[in-house]
Amino acid sequence: MYWNFWRVGAVLALLVVMLAPALTPAHAQNWPTRAVKFIVPFGPGAGADIGARLLAEKLQAKWGQPVVVENKPGGDNVIAIQALIGANDDHVLMFGPSGGFVVHPFTYAKLSYNPADFVTIARLSNTIIAAAVKKDAPYSNVKEFTEAARAAPGSFTSGLVPGITELTFTGYLNHEKLTIAQAPYRDINAMPVDLGEGRIQVVVAALAVVQPQWRADRIKFIAVTNKQRAKAAPDVPTAREQGYPSLELEGMAGLFGVKSMPEQLKEKIAADVRDVSADGSIGQRLEATGQIINVGGPKEFAASIAEQSANVAAVVKAIDFKPKN
Repeated sequence: MYWNFWRVGAVLALLVVMLAPALTPAHAQNWPTRAVKFIVPFGPGAGADIGARLLAEKLQAKWGQPVVVENKPGGDNVIAIQALIGANDDHVLMFGPSGGFVVHPFTYAKLSYNPADFVTIARLSNTIIAAAVKKDAPYSNVKEFTEAARAAPGSFTSGLVPGITELTFTGYLNHEKLTIAQAPYRDINAMPVDLGEGRIQVVVAALAVVQPQWRADRIKFIAVTNKQRAKAAPDVPTAREQGYPSLELEGMAGLFGVKSMPEQLKEKIAADVRDVSADGSIGQRLEATGQIINVGGPKEFAASIAEQSANVAAVVKAIDFKPKN
């Protein structure tokens, strides 16, 4: 029980820092004074990468300074997080999903970074997450997949995005009493390729990641994990609609910075994100990749992460999840 309380405390500490106003005098009015970098914890083509590049293009025009996207995939998002914290620079931000670091205090016995060292700046979108299988698989919905996996324990292998997606799928496996191995991936974009070629049996990832193989008619979707269906795949029912709420998950993506960033600067960046998103062009392009525009400031983003953290804590308790050493 000790580890669980410690991790809940770590998450709460992170949220306190995210919500607390900064006392440092702001230099927001003249920011940025040089190039800005967005670190992305996934490879090119992932949902977070697409969102980062769309936002960078718009903000570069608004700020009059270059906005460079740098991909740092792998390490369960930790590589990107450490790069952000290590830079300790208000011109270096991370653009990515919240789910990865939300679960780190629960999934690792010892963290390699301090969650209190970075803060929320602006939420940009909610990511549609899909569960996909090979096109010619003999199952076309979650019930059929579940029954097939139960009938062949240990024969299925999954490809999962590390973090909250992985933990949610683990919760589903526990609830349904299934045994499905997980294949390790440094680059999540390789997962749907392997799925289409039959090397693994299921992938749960952002729609942007699996969409190319879906459009190539090599894979099919059996569910989306969000609360609502995706406009990009309106005929695919949600997991909850199919009677599997243990697979429900809302993805969120946005900008994060270091804890030394003044509150006024965070609010300025959030306001700029809202401004460049107002014409609808980012939203339309995100929608095409299965993302939903949902801009929020630092406090809104932190509050939505707090809700997500509470949901993760409930899953961890339900499955008696043990952290990695």
